[in-house]
Order: sequence, then C-alpha cells, then structure tokens
Amino acid sequence: MTRRTLFRLASAALPAIWLTGGLAAPAAWQAAPATSGGSAASAAAQASPELVGALSKEIGATPAQAAGAAGTLFGVAKSRLSAGDFSQISKAVPGMDALLKAAPATGASAGTNALSQLSGSAGGLATAAASFSKLGLTPDMVGKAVPILTSMVTKSGGAGVGNLLAGALK
Repeated sequence: MTRRTLFRLASAALPAIWLTGGLAAPAAWQAAPATSGGSAASAAAQASPELVGALSKEIGATPAQAAGAAGTLFGVAKSRLSAGDFSQISKAVPGMDALLKAAPATGASAGTNALSQLSGSAGGLATAAASFSKLGLTPDMVGKAVPILTSMVTKSGGAGVGNLLAGALK
C-alpha cells in the first residue's frame, strides 16, 4: 500500500471509530448484553439456532454474543444493499428480524450511518468493531464472523445470495 492509500483509509476509519466511542469498551458496556437487550439476543438465538450456534462455536462466544454479532453484521449489509437484495438475504436467514434487534445500539447511529455511506467499508466495519466491543467481543472477531455468516447464507440461500452478503461485508 502506498502512503496515500493508507492515509485515505485512516481518514475514513478514524472518524468512524471516534464517532462510535472507539474500539476499547468501557466496563459498563461489558455488562450491557446481560442486562439490556438480553431478551432480544435470547429471542434471536432461538429464532436462528443453527446460525447462532455455528457462529458461537467458531468465535468462542456465548449464544447471546453471537446473535448480537450476527445482527450487527447483517445490519451493516442491510445499510449497504438495496432493499430487494437484502430481502434475498433475509429470506435465507430464519429469524432475521430478531437477529437485527439483538445488535447493540451504536449510540451515534445517524452520524455513523452517514459516515459509513461516505467512507465505504472502513466506516461500516469500524461500526461493527465498536458493536462487537459492546458485546464483550474483540474487534478482530469481525473478520472471523464474516466468512461464517457468508457460508451459512450460501448454504441456505444459494451462491448468489451468499455472494451478495460477501460483497456487502467487504
């Protein structure tokens, strides 16, 4: 990578990280999944047990954390795809609404969403990393979760639908 490319990437990612509160999660966020949103995560785990179970096993997370992680990444995909494209993914994933509700709130959603659209993948994945931190997961788990979700969607919806998700999460 050239210095210019690195500068552009940092220019896009750093404001998104700043808007979402950074990558380090304060102790208060660590307890949030157990108290607030726990019922949404539990409902998501029950609505999509195969996906949540596979993701939980692969990234070493609880089912509630895995449901929130899946919801976060599907939320990123939803923000990047047309409604028609996302509906194809949604049809391939049982309990999509519950998974989306299990994702933690970003806190600066309006600014982050606008920034994500301007900065492309850096903004969306920075937001996902911040959400993972709120779930008590490390930001590097975003990279581990994407291929699992893509594989599950490909298995249930076909290669075309899996490719839609993979493209949205690049």
